[in-house]
Amino acid sequence: MRPTLILKAEKACPQALQTRPGFPELLGGYVEYPALGANLKGPAPAPNPGCWPRTAPVPMTSFSRPQHEAHTDEAPAWTHDSIVSSQRSGTSDPYCIVKVDNEVVARTATVWKNLNPFWGEEYTLHLPMGFHSLSFLVMDEDTIGHDDVIGKITLSKEAIGSQAKGLDSWMNLTRVDPDEEVQGEIHLSLELLKDTVKSSLRCQVIEARDLAPRDISGTSDPFGRIIFNNHSAETSIIKKTRFPHWGETLELELGAEELNEEGTVIVEVWDWDMVGKNDFLGKVEIPFASLHKTPVLEGWFRLLPLGNNEADASGKLGALRLKVRLVEDRILPSTYYQPLIELLVESVISPAEVEDSSALTMLEEVTTVESRQDVAMTLVKIYLGQGLVVPFLDYLNTREVNHTTDPNTLFRSNSLASKAMEQFMKAVGMLYLHEVLKPIINRIFDERKYIELDPCKIDLNRTRRISFKSGVSEAEVRDFSVEMLQTYLTSIIESIVSSVDQCPSVMRVAFKQLHKRVEEQFTEPENEDVKYLAISGFFFLRFFAPAILTPKLFQLRDQHADTRTSRTLLLLAKALQSVGNLGLQLGHGKEQWMSPLHPIILSSVASVKDFLDKLIDVDHDIVSSVPQRAVFMPSVTVKEGYLHKHKAEGPQLLSRFAFKKRYFWLTSETLSYAKTSDWQVRSSIPIQRVCAVERVDENAFQQQNVMQVITQDNDGKLNTMYIQCKNVNELNQWLSAIRKVSIYNERMLPSFHPGVHRSGKWTCCLQADRAVTGCSRTHSAVTLGDWSDPLDPDVETQMIYKQLLQGRDKLRKKYLETEDADPTSSNKETRISPDVHPDGAECNAPPTRPGQSVAARLLVVIEDLEQAHATFQLREIEDATRVILNP
Repeated sequence: MRPTLILKAEKACPQALQTRPGFPELLGGYVEYPALGANLKGPAPAPNPGCWPRTAPVPMTSFSRPQHEAHTDEAPAWTHDSIVSSQRSGTSDPYCIVKVDNEVVARTATVWKNLNPFWGEEYTLHLPMGFHSLSFLVMDEDTIGHDDVIGKITLSKEAIGSQAKGLDSWMNLTRVDPDEEVQGEIHLSLELLKDTVKSSLRCQVIEARDLAPRDISGTSDPFGRIIFNNHSAETSIIKKTRFPHWGETLELELGAEELNEEGTVIVEVWDWDMVGKNDFLGKVEIPFASLHKTPVLEGWFRLLPLGNNEADASGKLGALRLKVRLVEDRILPSTYYQPLIELLVESVISPAEVEDSSALTMLEEVTTVESRQDVAMTLVKIYLGQGLVVPFLDYLNTREVNHTTDPNTLFRSNSLASKAMEQFMKAVGMLYLHEVLKPIINRIFDERKYIELDPCKIDLNRTRRISFKSGVSEAEVRDFSVEMLQTYLTSIIESIVSSVDQCPSVMRVAFKQLHKRVEEQFTEPENEDVKYLAISGFFFLRFFAPAILTPKLFQLRDQHADTRTSRTLLLLAKALQSVGNLGLQLGHGKEQWMSPLHPIILSSVASVKDFLDKLIDVDHDIVSSVPQRAVFMPSVTVKEGYLHKHKAEGPQLLSRFAFKKRYFWLTSETLSYAKTSDWQVRSSIPIQRVCAVERVDENAFQQQNVMQVITQDNDGKLNTMYIQCKNVNELNQWLSAIRKVSIYNERMLPSFHPGVHRSGKWTCCLQADRAVTGCSRTHSAVTLGDWSDPLDPDVETQMIYKQLLQGRDKLRKKYLETEDADPTSSNKETRISPDVHPDGAECNAPPTRPGQSVAARLLVVIEDLEQAHATFQLREIEDATRVILNP
């Protein structure tokens, strides 16, 4: 199974910090964890009801990679309620970091001088099956010295997974106890030796990895200790490492009476300190009885905390509102999903009549409003993978258009057709949107002008000096705001209408088909503009306007806008919506204060129509000659930007001078870099040679946010490039992007060195051999979920199967049961036969209801998948009973 972690945030109540974590899946899964806000002092307020973040499982095949995913659907917000001040000024500068098994995966922005922070962050994480816990730490940023920890919340995988609908409540922050902040694993071999002379317990303490850093250098001085009853023994101390290799054997002599005891063997790991007491690094507890059953018990054991179970400080540290959901799904081999794929494909390539029932229409019937967006995105990915996304959209749009009598209501509902078009634009057009909008959005953020048109909201105290007079009047603020909005809006419109050639061909063909269907349906002269409105409604109202309103959700910015910039973006989004409506509703709303922008909106109508005419002036066959998803086109840059590359050549006097600024480009084929973005000569690394992309320990270069890209040449030699990012979020984004484009590489490494080889040894595990096997596990399955996620037909078809399984009874009742049927017959476990006799001959009796034959075939497919899942589940249970320990 594959787990997916989804962080989602919603609006926070006043004085409330809310965070939402996520859920894992069985063989694979995903967790949603959104952070909204926090209450950092006093008791936690009652939780507010809110929309639950959408969750889409990230399954995995029974034989392939595990993954975890976290994602959110709404504009999120993290808020904290009444944070305890850690500064003399009586305030704090809080931010929140998210950890999965002690590895930082996200960091919010800092809210300066605020005890009730509101962040607004959302993440989707694909994680490995073996993750154990999710933690949220609220920090107070200090410009000098180390940041202070205000408090934390830790949720175990079991706690999250035990709630079918996820966790949604206010949770008090707890103090950070060093004895509870443990991490890593230890490799042990235990054996109970018995003979006529003596009995003993032999423990080989082999090695440990990823131990918690306890020293200021970012390392520890670990030693191990085994304890049973009143017996104990210790290993030697290995200094300055989090990856110690002991290779020592400890032996405890036992009395005959002790062999029958039901005690526990405890192996502890400690950090040795010359001054003061030693620091606890973790422990392993093994029932003594298990040693009687197994001759030799060997494997990697996860280190556990001391288990002090300190109280949560009674809300004195504040509270965090969490919404967390973990989803795990078993992903079967591809052959099991092929019949369902064939039914979905058949729906769009050979429908007898567009109004006839099909597997696709039946799926829409059983899809709930809450899950419709997820289903739409999943279907878009499936048909993109099949090369049939245009026929798929045309099929849904034709049905929608044919069922609409009033053109004013066309595509105004959240139907599957509307959602599918919306998700389709995000899946194939995100890079295009970035190219069109990013320069303008960056300008708005950089200038940060105070702009307001609503007389009721103009605040003269918030304005910067606009004139040389002693004060600024409301009229001057309004005139200045109109001027700036006109400038911004003109730039946005010009950028869009001049982007015909930049728009992905598959989008243009989809809009051409939509234009054709609407023109055929609404032929009256008074409906001349409907064919334009149908396209602009998607293009402007559901694509560009939302991206302007919330740039972070479309990856246009790393952080959400502040209050001033948010207002500017809101006014521009409103104006662009009017542009998308071709100015037909101007003057009819309540916001008459927007009227100064009406002239520029009306003057743009002609250019918008001309743009839409050019947009659909495209050859339909062009779609078959290019990839339908831009992210997979070799020439398209998936991610780019300035990073710092480690200079490997020559002696390095100081590590800070070893990193040189370079501009990096990532495509599906290469990772390349040069001195500047316009530099002609580039150095490139083929993506197919990448075998690991991992973090680097801070103590390796005495630098934060460093990653390594490990490649393997044709001779099998490993080469490593070290790259530094400016912050942890940029680090995670680059790690995720490179892992995604290399996810199908065949030579991925299972382990790596988080340090560097310097002065004849690795800084992480202190091994001298440069070619020695890595001392830490790789994390290729850990990625951020977003629009660039690789297509995975098995995962996507599993999600569709789950939707159909939930609506199976509804389909059976509508299409197969007769009115005079035995009311108890629907409860019987009978297999449905789709109009075919056992000998293969077709039934002579025609279907009694429209769609009965398709429904029967679909229900058989659902039943076959259900039985396959049951078979695999039984096999997993049988395998688990034969395994005492999973190394």
